Amino acid sequence: MKVDGRHFRSIWLEPDGWSVAAIDQRRLPHEFIVTRITTADEAGEAIRSMLVRGAPLIGATAAYGMALAMRSEASDAALDRTARMLLATRPTAVNLKWAVDEMRRVLAPLAASARAEAAYARAREIAEEDVAINRDIGRHGLDLIAQIAATKKPGEPVNVLTHCNAGWLATVDWGTATSPIYQAHDRGIAVHVWVDETRPRNQGASLTAWELGHHGVPHTVIPDNTGGHLMQHRMVDLAIVGTDRVAANGDVCNKIGTYLKALAAHDNGVPFYVALPSPTIDFSIDDGVRQIPIEQRAASEVTHLTGRTADGRIETVRVVPEGSPAANFGFDVTPARLVSGLITERGVLRADRAALASAFPERSKAG
Repeated sequence: MKVDGRHFRSIWLEPDGWSVAAIDQRRLPHEFIVTRITTADEAGEAIRSMLVRGAPLIGATAAYGMALAMRSEASDAALDRTARMLLATRPTAVNLKWAVDEMRRVLAPLAASARAEAAYARAREIAEEDVAINRDIGRHGLDLIAQIAATKKPGEPVNVLTHCNAGWLATVDWGTATSPIYQAHDRGIAVHVWVDETRPRNQGASLTAWELGHHGVPHTVIPDNTGGHLMQHRMVDLAIVGTDRVAANGDVCNKIGTYLKALAAHDNGVPFYVALPSPTIDFSIDDGVRQIPIEQRAASEVTHLTGRTADGRIETVRVVPEGSPAANFGFDVTPARLVSGLITERGVLRADRAALASAFPERSKAG
């Protein structure tokens, strides 16, 4: 997607052919910094510290991390050690495990001398596959927006509510929830996005708003608690969110607060869609509410905020009284019954096992 008219991806292989560059998302929206990743440990730290984040991008970064490891040492021990290290970085997004398992599947049968080249080749394929998948997600989601524009909002903008960042910054390119929005905008369909700020890390306000603004998509940042009010007053035509893991029964795990938006949408008859690439489906989990592990992150993400001061300095300040504890659950699970449909690269599906298994039989059998 575009930053001030120039095309960027969130991660890419550098011209030297072996090191990896990624946009440091911890510094946005106030600074645009590209970081060079040269070792598997640096890739793991990039995932852990959320220099990169978003389920598909985490998977791509892990794949490149495996390639960097094989460039340094391609033994069986190194392969196993790197896989364990990467898997320990973030527990919720299933794309991480999928990418690591895929790299191990490709590399394990090979001689050590062949592993580095094969690792880079498969990592590049995983990145390119993500771009293609997200483009197709956007194509199917575009139909939903176009239908509303044609039948319910002729001559008016279609209002889409988002939560967190499921944009191109969370993937290699296009995004999941934002891909239909970008494609609608690029086709000339009037669209406006309500951008949830998404506390505690403010990834909607800092990331989604930043990328929409740089691509020229009309949007408005709102406090997280505003969505229900907007839905009550018919100011939201549909909600589209992303996800870090979808269970086999259609339950959706996404950034904390998604469940509340789904409840408000259900109460007000607003369609609530979830956009996801197939590697995000976890067929090994039958009940997302009870089985998906929920990451608990540092309390400082709740107690402190970072922003730019009037004189241009970037400062972090405490907003919670000293001594007050803070809980920081990173995700929640939206039951399938509240999901209008799952926007995938193979079409818009019902949120249930039969539809998922029918659309992705190869993954269903593997899971």
